[in-house]
Amino acid sequence: MKQAIGNVDVLNKLGISALNEMQIAANSCILDHNDTLLLSPTGSGKTLAFLFPLLSKLNPKGKKVQALVLSPSRELAIQIEQVWKKIASGYKIICAYGGHDMPTEINSLVEPPALLVGTPGRIADHFKRRTVDPSGINMLVFDEFDKSLALGFEEDMAYISKALMPAVQKIFVSATESIDIPEFIQPKDLEVLDFLNNNQPAGHIQLFKVLSNDKDKIDTLVQLLSNIGAEQVLVFCNHREAVERTGMLLKEKGIPNTMFHGGMDQMQREQALVKFRNGTALYLIATDLAARGLDIPDINHIVHYHLPATMAEFTHRNGRTARMNANGNAYLILHIDEELPKFIDDIPSDYTLNNCPLPAPSQWGTIYLNAGKKDKLNKVDIVGFFMQKGKLSKDEIGLIVVKDHNSFVAVKKNKVQQLLKLIQSEKIKSKKLIILEAK
Repeated sequence: MKQAIGNVDVLNKLGISALNEMQIAANSCILDHNDTLLLSPTGSGKTLAFLFPLLSKLNPKGKKVQALVLSPSRELAIQIEQVWKKIASGYKIICAYGGHDMPTEINSLVEPPALLVGTPGRIADHFKRRTVDPSGINMLVFDEFDKSLALGFEEDMAYISKALMPAVQKIFVSATESIDIPEFIQPKDLEVLDFLNNNQPAGHIQLFKVLSNDKDKIDTLVQLLSNIGAEQVLVFCNHREAVERTGMLLKEKGIPNTMFHGGMDQMQREQALVKFRNGTALYLIATDLAARGLDIPDINHIVHYHLPATMAEFTHRNGRTARMNANGNAYLILHIDEELPKFIDDIPSDYTLNNCPLPAPSQWGTIYLNAGKKDKLNKVDIVGFFMQKGKLSKDEIGLIVVKDHNSFVAVKKNKVQQLLKLIQSEKIKSKKLIILEAK
């Protein structure tokens, strides 16, 4: 384990020069105690805080699943898988979640991974199908476990816990302070690491209050986005239906956006996040599902279009900005007769809306390819193909995301149609792919 922490190459692959104070403390605590509760702010690096000590405890001769990480969302599960793969430990990992092809997962589990990560519902399903043998699992991580409980996974989590050996080591990870660990988990000698107050990131959030004369608030949101300008903004709504309605109304009023909520299928959600990450979509309209555990860019602006119901939701939403040493802005849109929630202690500054033109649309578009890592396709292949066959220059190609079975490429919007026309009949790596613009 000491070798893993001190390995400069591993840390460089992860894009960091050294572990932070919280990660070092968590590593020591998890190695020395049977059960650990880690409380640390969103964006502080909790994934590495539990993955490194897990790595040190894995047995290279093990033939069964040794460690299990439960995540409240498929996006967070996938993100954990990606971080593990960057570590390049040599230990196999499998990510299991609803919406993923079950036969594919079952086939992958024939040769058990050392680390299994997934959502509680899907992992419980595998346990019931006997496609995962729980007898070798000696480490269990509940990542963002309070969110799993809030989403109704308690029954699945209880089933999983009872299926494991009594001596399994338990690690609880959360960015929320006021939490209750359910009785069915029964941690032993729980050691608590609380970095929520004394280890807050140095970033600062400026809180603003934006008043709306109309209860609907949509025109106020349009004005606010126009005042912010062509910058990326994450807009939070309380319900899926509200996300759909808000996104649709914004498009009708001339503000393109993408949406994210739990009612969308996996491909829709992946595509929405990719478009937000690569700058094709400047505005992401989302439920609280986007408040944590997502691989999205550092953004400067959070809008509470609907007021959060709890302090925890408010904290997690704001945690998407002012990450680490950055600064950020959070805007609360209130009807003139609406009061601030009592749990918000800070008094927001009044934000004056000026008459501004609609924000300029993004200069980027996203191209979809139906091939990825499993098809031996990589970023170098895509860049070469788009430059040689599509006649693009390097600065006309943006962020490239290569997943297992598909890929997404940001391309200058004014070059999209020309590109598609030029490569329509071409092959990449001797294979004809479906290549089209992601809408």
